[in-house]
Amino acid sequence: MNEMTANHADSDARADLISYLDFHVEAGIDAALDERPHDRFAEAEAVQAAAPRAEPAPRREPPPRREASPGEDAPLEFRRELPSRDPPPREPPRTYGNAAGAKPGEAADDARARAAQMQTLEELEALLRGFEGCTLRFTAKNLVFADGNPQARVMFVGEAPGADEDRIGKPFMGRSGQLLDRMMAAISLDRTSAYISNVVPWRPPGNRNPTPQEISICRPFVERQIELANPDILVCLGAPATQTLTGTKDGILKARGRFYPYRLSDGREIRALATLHPAYLLRQPVQKRLAWRDFRMLKSALDGSAPGK
Repeated sequence: MNEMTANHADSDARADLISYLDFHVEAGIDAALDERPHDRFAEAEAVQAAAPRAEPAPRREPPPRREASPGEDAPLEFRRELPSRDPPPREPPRTYGNAAGAKPGEAADDARARAAQMQTLEELEALLRGFEGCTLRFTAKNLVFADGNPQARVMFVGEAPGADEDRIGKPFMGRSGQLLDRMMAAISLDRTSAYISNVVPWRPPGNRNPTPQEISICRPFVERQIELANPDILVCLGAPATQTLTGTKDGILKARGRFYPYRLSDGREIRALATLHPAYLLRQPVQKRLAWRDFRMLKSALDGSAPGK
């Protein structure tokens, strides 16, 4: 009887532990930083308490005042110094790219100014690795910049990395990536003949959708990435990428299957095709027929047999 009671208690404890872990996973906590929790507030207070206190400086008594005799200059220690006529030194210009707490508009302006200076994709990737203006950088494991061939004629742009992409450091590495590979293979494409990226290069915690502020901060980087890759055709995977890059407000089911003009900063214009995201197709397999129509349009456009819509 006692053994049965103990086994039952162990089973309840195991179930409680699994429920506790499930709660953390749903909250977006998918990695442990240490074997035990830390009270950071108590640690900070302990450091402050252990720090030696500086002794107050001894008080200096002013020298005795000596009155000047008639016709004699005042003692040097009592002469009043006139203010300098030189202009005050200018403060150095503020930069918000290194401050994760900057306002979204300021961080986005800083990101646009920095991205415009990059002349190669390698320089742009190095800039992103050091950019601290987006708080997603501090919760993600890796920067997910791009995969595939940057010299390809077609560039696919998704929304943001998931858990597999964050772990590996390349876009579309999980189940949705496997489906994208099969969709590309159906029109004779693979990762050596396509270039793949995301609007947001860092994974949002818990795979949540990126906020409008996060997208606005990261948008200058993907726009510069598109300019440097210079594809013939841009493929927007899903509603966030389509709305961010084309400016349309339509939902993806209405926007898909159409070519939109995408204007580069130098005035050139390329075509952007809107289609469904592979992750959506995994949840709604019946919609794969629509994605197949879109990819046939892409194939025709690459072959030069259709001008697009």
